[in-house]
Amino acid sequence: MARLRIKDVVKRYGKTEVVHGINLDIEDKEFVVFVGPSGCGKSTTLRMIAGLEEISDGTMSIGDQVINDLAPKDRGVAMVFQNYALYPHMNVFDNMSFGLKIKKRPKEEIKRRVEEAAAILGLEDFLYRKPSQLSGGQRQRVAMGRAIVRRPEIFLFDEPLSNLDAKLRTQMRIEMKKLHRRVNSTIIYVTHDQVEAMTLGDRIVVMKDGHIVQQGKPLELFEKPVNTFVAGFIGSPPMNLMPAMVEGVEGGLALQFEGDLRLPIPEKEGCALSPGQSVIVGIRAEDLTLEGDEPSFPEDWKISGVVDVVEPLGNETHVHMELGGARMLAKCDGRRVVAPGDLVQVEANLNQLHIFDAETTQAVY
Repeated sequence: MARLRIKDVVKRYGKTEVVHGINLDIEDKEFVVFVGPSGCGKSTTLRMIAGLEEISDGTMSIGDQVINDLAPKDRGVAMVFQNYALYPHMNVFDNMSFGLKIKKRPKEEIKRRVEEAAAILGLEDFLYRKPSQLSGGQRQRVAMGRAIVRRPEIFLFDEPLSNLDAKLRTQMRIEMKKLHRRVNSTIIYVTHDQVEAMTLGDRIVVMKDGHIVQQGKPLELFEKPVNTFVAGFIGSPPMNLMPAMVEGVEGGLALQFEGDLRLPIPEKEGCALSPGQSVIVGIRAEDLTLEGDEPSFPEDWKISGVVDVVEPLGNETHVHMELGGARMLAKCDGRRVVAPGDLVQVEANLNQLHIFDAETTQAVY
């Protein structure tokens, strides 16, 4: 069983600590995505799992076996890198079978495994082509095939789609989902692209500065970010985040933003806000609706503003606005005509409001 356990794992380079005592359990056959900005420790963690980096402290185990001191070849993992690392003088068949030949597997077994992997990846017609005769997406599939033929317990992917154009990345994301279903193995995938993380993972692990900030199912992170970092990182476009002050008003609490914008705070069980508290308010673009589009909200949830920048995307339009002194991004239907300078009314779905303490940046509402 390919259950991976990471316990109190630390990585140091000399006196510099880059991964700080992380703990994580990855279940058998789970697809887990590590996501975060450059330098957050996600690739370093992946390389420690692969055995390409030594673990400074803590333990890693696969099943019941501690793998800290195991050689990479003995860990039962296979890694696919950002660059394809294919041998240019070998055809696809030879590239995919090279590792099995080194292990002196029987020719019949090698042929069977390569053909099975080629069928999974749609490479049957390309087995005798050289890498130079393949597209970027086909080369990446060959690199995946080279991992599949080894039949590892765990697949490790280090930003494998970052060298592809946007259309190919979309296509390969679909291929990755299919691959997980077909090989029925544990997959650990590293990316800095939160769209890849949201669309691929059964579970997402968000990292920052060598720490795990939050982990959970994609929609859990989207709907309940624990702090402003996760709120701004997960979701496309990013969540609107604006400073405000909590004020006491008749019947409850309200948010006073810079300028004259004030919004009521809907009552919520467990709310830990108090008048005078400095906060950061988060609301997603999809929860800001231009008046006239569905749905309709109470009158005091409406905001008047001026359009600053318009980004038409076809199916939807992103509208950047100045709303009572706060800058916000809203979405509207792609067929609706909006121009810079237009005065608009925006309806805010305050039931989807996120509020974070300004000092700690942790969610408080």
